[in-house]
Amino acid sequence: MHLPELNIRLPDWLPAWLERHATRFPRPEARMALVIGLARENVARGGGPFAAAIFDRRGELLMPAVNQVVPGHCSLLHAEMLAIALAQQRLGNYDLGTHAEARLELVASTEPCAMCLGAVVWSGVGRLVCGARGEDAEAIGFDEGPKPADWVEALGARGIEVTRDVLGEEAAAVLRLYAGRGGTLYNPGGRQPIPPKR
Repeated sequence: MHLPELNIRLPDWLPAWLERHATRFPRPEARMALVIGLARENVARGGGPFAAAIFDRRGELLMPAVNQVVPGHCSLLHAEMLAIALAQQRLGNYDLGTHAEARLELVASTEPCAMCLGAVVWSGVGRLVCGARGEDAEAIGFDEGPKPADWVEALGARGIEVTRDVLGEEAAAVLRLYAGRGGTLYNPGGRQPIPPKR
């Protein structure tokens, strides 16, 4: 049996796109604007409408990522998952909380789905900053999964500070742009559960 390898790659256009932007973003709105710009560019190039990035406490960009579910043929390749995984690889540690610039920040163009929420908990990031709401993703047809209603408080109890609605309307506009272009809804809402085996 041939076992495939999982090669995590960001799109080829990303390095050149980043070269046209700053590398340090002292204000949360500037960090979110970069992430929203990445999401918009990903949509323009046929990708998903989500982006995320890891920043240090000075606002220095450590790792950007965009959704790669469809081109990567893998449901795990959400932007937050990629940003976390690639930052951990770059820093050589599975726990981002051990980085010299502790309290690294994950900036996500949309609030995390159920899968990404779990990844945030184990990642070691100290802050999560969100643009659009999960409801905005659901409004265009995505299924965000079974997230607890008190997820913000639950992260806070674990020492992860959450800030919501940073440039939320701009982030939600990217979701609507994607829907308007007929983008693939790879986790469509309203999917019926698989019946149990008898």
